[in-house]
Amino acid sequence: MADDQHEEVSKKVSAEEEIRRGITVMRRVVQGRSRGIILDVYWNNQGQLIEPNGHTLTSFIGALVRNEIPITCDDWRNKELNESKQKIWSEIKQCFNIEEERRGFCMKLAGKLLRGFRTFLSSKFLKDADGNFVDAELPKKYESLISAEEWEAFKSKRQDPVFQRISATNRERASSPAYPYRKGRVGYGRLEQSMLQKEESS
Repeated sequence: MADDQHEEVSKKVSAEEEIRRGITVMRRVVQGRSRGIILDVYWNNQGQLIEPNGHTLTSFIGALVRNEIPITCDDWRNKELNESKQKIWSEIKQCFNIEEERRGFCMKLAGKLLRGFRTFLSSKFLKDADGNFVDAELPKKYESLISAEEWEAFKSKRQDPVFQRISATNRERASSPAYPYRKGRVGYGRLEQSMLQKEESS
């Protein structure tokens, strides 16, 4: 039980750190673009994002999606998001040397990062230690990303019985994956790359 609680705390800390990192990375990348610096990104033979700049691109996409897509959006496939998705992709293309065929990968990653942001907000601010709902105020540190109206709608959705049943089912599935594997915030491609580099240096 203690290990589970420690892991949950670690996830929250990591998510919070990633949000801060995303803002920092976004500023740095945009400033670099203004000086004509476009970052190259690389992929392994399995089409997985790797270093250098793999983590930078991931953080940049996370910052973009948190700025462009409201947290009340639960359906990433909603066609009403097409304009915002195109804006995200255009920003990526302006800052990174990336092929058009990688758009699907980046949009899928953006959707995943948005879900992670919603989960983080819910678990950190809207639940007590026993998992009960807490009617919390909009955290001041995220007022630049979330409007008061969005926050109230977000809270209301999380109190809905149907949403809670779906959420409970998803948590149960996540706790018993068919192929359990803990890779943390490092993508499969970057983890494999790191392991190979360690083998070569040993």
